[in-house]
Amino acid sequence: MSLPLSRRHLLGAAGALALPSLVGAQPAQSLLNVSYDVSREFYKDFNAAFAAHWKKTTGQDVTLNQSHGGSSRQARSVADGLEADVITMNQHNDIDMLHTRGGLVPANWATRLPHNASPTTSISVVLVRKGNPKGIRDWSDLGRAGLQVIIPNPKTSGNGRYTYLAAWGAGVKGGTSHEAAKALVTRIFANVPVLDGGGRGATTTFAQRKLGDALVTFESEAPLITREFGDGFDLVVPSRTILAENPVSVVDRVVDRRGTRRLAEAYLQHLYTPEGQEIAAKHHLRPRDAKVLAKYAKQFPKVTTFTVDEVFGGWTKAQQEHFNDGGHYDQVILSAKGR
Repeated sequence: MSLPLSRRHLLGAAGALALPSLVGAQPAQSLLNVSYDVSREFYKDFNAAFAAHWKKTTGQDVTLNQSHGGSSRQARSVADGLEADVITMNQHNDIDMLHTRGGLVPANWATRLPHNASPTTSISVVLVRKGNPKGIRDWSDLGRAGLQVIIPNPKTSGNGRYTYLAAWGAGVKGGTSHEAAKALVTRIFANVPVLDGGGRGATTTFAQRKLGDALVTFESEAPLITREFGDGFDLVVPSRTILAENPVSVVDRVVDRRGTRRLAEAYLQHLYTPEGQEIAAKHHLRPRDAKVLAKYAKQFPKVTTFTVDEVFGGWTKAQQEHFNDGGHYDQVILSAKGR
């Protein structure tokens, strides 16, 4: 049977990674995980572990496909017809969109799994050149004249959106007004020479093209950058930063049509198991499991964090006020260009 157009396009053009199915007693199934830009290495390893678990427990082989890109762009692709069995994002807003655009998931999707359907978290941090020659210590430093800061586009990237909210929220949590926080964010974005579409593109700009004095990214991405591009960087953890939850959901309309609900639900549930949490920790994602987190305590130092709910009233409100057309982000960019 030929794949539907959307899945054939993904496998042919989007570079999905697959674990090939082996001949077995049970018919093989396939699953497509549409995810955000910088999660590909984690899911590559997790997929191998889950495929072995599924084979052991059911006797069935499974083909697991991945698609990665800027989170909001990925979510829009699913809303427009890309047949994801599961969606694994770095912000709730992108999964909420699947409910509002076509009812692909129910409104209460985040209640179906523990921890607000977020099996892992991360934080926004700053990567600087070795020795930190520009003396960058906190969000306010990124707004200094003469710096170049690499940030992915908040319109298309959850990484970029978290960066924007992290700088704004840190100011508010530190006692400044929202107006002062907006002014800081404007100064920071005035220092952004290029807005890449996703976190991986921003990494390439900073680490490979060597553009910029600082890169704002997720904590989980920093070790990968060092491993791939060498140790020419230092990590700066701001005094306050945002807690980035990584929510997941079955795409109900797709799994019910394809008959993959049982597989898809098991796939997401396995993220919460000790094995799934261990793999997450090894990829520098903060696990929810207390025992696994304690085991990796040196890797995940305690930091002062805040959530989108605390400062911005939740993702829906943050999207409406900050990222919708004409919102605060658009105003920031207009002001930044005028500097």
